Amino acid sequence: MTEHDGKTLAIARAYVEAIANKDVDTIISISTDDVVCNSPRGRLTGTQAFRGFHEGFARMIKKVVVLAAFGDDEHAVVVYHAETHPVPNSTVAELLKIKNGKIASTEVIYDATPFAAYAATVAPQ
Repeated sequence: MTEHDGKTLAIARAYVEAIANKDVDTIISISTDDVVCNSPRGRLTGTQAFRGFHEGFARMIKKVVVLAAFGDDEHAVVVYHAETHPVPNSTVAELLKIKNGKIASTEVIYDATPFAAYAATVAPQ
């Protein structure tokens, strides 16, 4: 096994803590200017798009509980339970790539079906 300095995992933990606290400014401060986010909603590039993604999520969050966090020198995985206004029980996994001490990309994995079903009930007809 290789020893790791723990910096990547610390960044990942700070990221998920900021999600739980709805602290979008911290999320952006620990992300690169050209951060890439892939999720069931599509691909976003840059801090402006990433900010919008997290501002939307922050408005929905009731509670976030970290289930697991692992990392090496370049990648981290965080798994958390998200209780949101539209969907009370969602498990999310994110694979974060860290470059020069900041989040360069994230692959967000969750079941988008219940969120889409909720959106269909509130969308203008």
